[in-house]
Amino acid sequence: MTAPREEAQDESLDDIRHDEEEAASPAELFHANVHEFVTNRLAYLVPAPAPGSGRIWCPSWFTHAQALSRLDSVWRAWEMLRFDPALGMSNWWIHHAEPHMRALMDPVTGPFARCGDGHQSEEPLALELPPEGLFTDQRETPKDPLALD
Repeated sequence: MTAPREEAQDESLDDIRHDEEEAASPAELFHANVHEFVTNRLAYLVPAPAPGSGRIWCPSWFTHAQALSRLDSVWRAWEMLRFDPALGMSNWWIHHAEPHMRALMDPVTGPFARCGDGHQSEEPLALELPPEGLFTDQRETPKDPLALD
């Protein structure tokens, strides 16, 4: 690694630490949206997949529905857990960031699996229409829609 890169990385880590310490209050979001979080925070916390690692990242992550959903969840968890000075970030890494990033970058089952040589659109699951009347609109049920009876 060259010296300028190390300085930039050290500065980024200091900036991240400063940002977390200076955050206003739990009622306010630090990042405006998931894109800002991925661009300004996650990209510095999670390294790009190393050659030969088998992991895949797609720079067009926002076009993959599963990636957008997972990264939005990771962002929202970070927004809440950043206020817990004792275990917040540990909880975030272990229960949110690591499992979601592992699933996203999985070269076989992850949403980026087809993007090894550049972004590729995903194909949705194949579906067939169910027989008429098999499902009813549960919103129109007057009783508890989650009851098993």
